[in-house]
Amino acid sequence: MAKKISLRQCVGCGEMKDKKEMMRVLKSADGLVSLDMTGRKNGRGAYLCKNGACLSKARKNKGLDRSFKMRIPDEIYENLEKEFEEGRHEADTGEG
Repeated sequence: MAKKISLRQCVGCGEMKDKKEMMRVLKSADGLVSLDMTGRKNGRGAYLCKNGACLSKARKNKGLDRSFKMRIPDEIYENLEKEFEEGRHEADTGEG
């Protein structure tokens, strides 16, 4: 029997992709929003494609705001952009 592929929708572009091809943004129980590199941390998750354009689209169309049912402050988006760049750098170099 074939293994089931877990599809998730990007909150930026709206495309359905394999969960492994996406980055998970996490809202923890205490309301902190961060990037979940492992995809296994506890909390509410939203998914983004692994490119900065989708993070920009999610910011513009308030995709994360809708997913987490709260207003996401600009400083959180800025932190996500930094984490996103660091995560992509680690993936490119094989670090992390």
